[in-house]
Amino acid sequence: MKINRRISSNIELFEQKINYEFKNKEYILEALTHSSYSNENKNYPFNERLEFLGDSVLSIVISDYLFKKETKLPEGELTKIRANIVCEESLSEVSKNIHLGKYMLLGKGEEATGGRERISILADALEAVIAAIYLDGGIKCAREFILTNMEKIINDSIKGKIFRDYKTCLQEVLQSNGENNIWYKLIEEKGPDHNKRFVMEVGINDTVLGVGEGKSKKDAEQVAAKCALDKKM
Repeated sequence: MKINRRISSNIELFEQKINYEFKNKEYILEALTHSSYSNENKNYPFNERLEFLGDSVLSIVISDYLFKKETKLPEGELTKIRANIVCEESLSEVSKNIHLGKYMLLGKGEEATGGRERISILADALEAVIAAIYLDGGIKCAREFILTNMEKIINDSIKGKIFRDYKTCLQEVLQSNGENNIWYKLIEEKGPDHNKRFVMEVGINDTVLGVGEGKSKKDAEQVAAKCALDKKM
């Protein structure tokens, strides 16, 4: 696929930002292309398949790192730390640190509605970039990218400085106020089977406190709980 000069320059700037030069530019082009751009420019493959692969590469790299570094922690604690590291919020933070949104190809509608700063888009794109590096340079290069750019989040998660179990936090806040009738409800499923998105509500009695979206119902519940906490705080 022939890449035009403007997009080629954009890729080159991003490569400089992440300190990795792609041998096959089509990998990173696909990783940076959102489905909204692909819908408007039919010759461009979008990044959802790479996102699928990147999710697994990220998980194995983080799992391997934690398993070897934290030799005394039980499986349950390792799972909690890993979940905190690979959650959408953590991935979007890393994306913002490397200004990933700036280099993405977005459709006009997504651009106009703040897509470059949207947590879900940034998190998905980072997973796609991880997959692109993995395909282009192998697991060693992918591991170096992940551990370098996620170093602070990994260390803070291990030390317990970052704790993102928003459901538990919300439950404690509500129960301290005498509220016990907390509920979560699935209100929407969207996207293809290989890239489902779930939208959940959280509330008490007849009152909706927050709405969240995620790759799984559990992720969406956490986002909804965070939304509720943000309103209360």
